[in-house]
Amino acid sequence: MPFQNPRSLKYEYELYVEREIEDYKDSIPRSAILKIGDEAVASLASQPQVALTELLIWQEVDRIISRRLRLPTYQTWRRRRLRELERYRQPEHWGLDPNAAFVRELQHAPDRHVLVAGTPREGEALYLAAHGCAVTALDPAFDAMQRVMAAAQQAGLHDRVRAYCGDLAAWSPDVELHAVVCSASALAGLSPADRERVIGILQSATADGGVHLVETIATGAGSTSSDGAANDGTIVLAIEELESRYRGWQVSLERTRENGSRTFLARKEAVA
Repeated sequence: MPFQNPRSLKYEYELYVEREIEDYKDSIPRSAILKIGDEAVASLASQPQVALTELLIWQEVDRIISRRLRLPTYQTWRRRRLRELERYRQPEHWGLDPNAAFVRELQHAPDRHVLVAGTPREGEALYLAAHGCAVTALDPAFDAMQRVMAAAQQAGLHDRVRAYCGDLAAWSPDVELHAVVCSASALAGLSPADRERVIGILQSATADGGVHLVETIATGAGSTSSDGAANDGTIVLAIEELESRYRGWQVSLERTRENGSRTFLARKEAVA
């Protein structure tokens, strides 16, 4: 699914009014709609030199319903929507740590393409979308992708978010990426060979100066199995492996406040 062009607030308001009117029509019996139609015909007939057409009648029906619903004017709705969007730009609204590397690195990235891979929390994708990013959410779990898109629809940010149900081994970028946000589970479930291939593809698709953040790198979780899962079920990625995959990138490690896990941060340096 390609990204949609960002909508103007005026167009978004028109869609809001249309949706409210159609929902109202669906909620009442046909006899009530016909009664409103009669009211519309009477109203139009009272106006001088008006040729009654089906289009004019239905436009009048919509105006009558809009008045009954007391829908806000565009200016009133616009003020409310701008306040709402400002809340969406706050990391705390989505339960995100305002001091986290994720927030610090990506809050000023409008019109940038970001991949969020591996059971993404809705908040991460929608926080980025609210800041103007074009977000691709990727996860094998269909219900996880449904939650992301349902939340995006409810927030009015679905034109900035697209979802793919699958894993990194079967996906390839179709746009230049400016950031990759990846959970440990998205990489640890791959074989070492697939992991090397996937990271290489993501690196090649990332613009100079772009960043990769691999989140939830758990430490002190005990021994691990070959698939990267600790004995207690925690997903673990070897930091040494990531550092070897990102030679030539600026890398650092940051510990999160919530659970003591780490975030691996790598920035792609421009080629001289």
